[in-house]
Amino acid sequence: MIVISLLFFLILLGAALYRRYYPVKHIPCLPVEEVPDGLLLLDLRDYNESNGSIFGQALHIPVAYLKRHARDIPPKPLHIIVQDDIEKNVGIRLLRRYGYEVKSYSVTACDCQERGRTSRWNITKRSKTA
Repeated sequence: MIVISLLFFLILLGAALYRRYYPVKHIPCLPVEEVPDGLLLLDLRDYNESNGSIFGQALHIPVAYLKRHARDIPPKPLHIIVQDDIEKNVGIRLLRRYGYEVKSYSVTACDCQERGRTSRWNITKRSKTA
């Protein structure tokens, strides 16, 4: 009985870690200036991170509120703006679950040129004061 419950716990833990940390593949990183017309900008950053944001034309729904406000997003292809890779992974997976198509993303903590637009998951963060 203990072995079965431990195995069940490990499966649940593995699924949660996968959803949060395993990178979503085949979605390019683009600077916001290069986003093609026709894509809806969706800012998934927290309210305190996006305060005074330069993305005024973007629809702003933090990742934590996606389940509650998914019906408020128009049914268009999306370009998401996130603070880091965890928000990107969780946000894309949630949006796909609700039937939205995410075409590209931007990470405000780094430059898409550094990522090579299709590079592997990068977990290093830059200091905001450096």
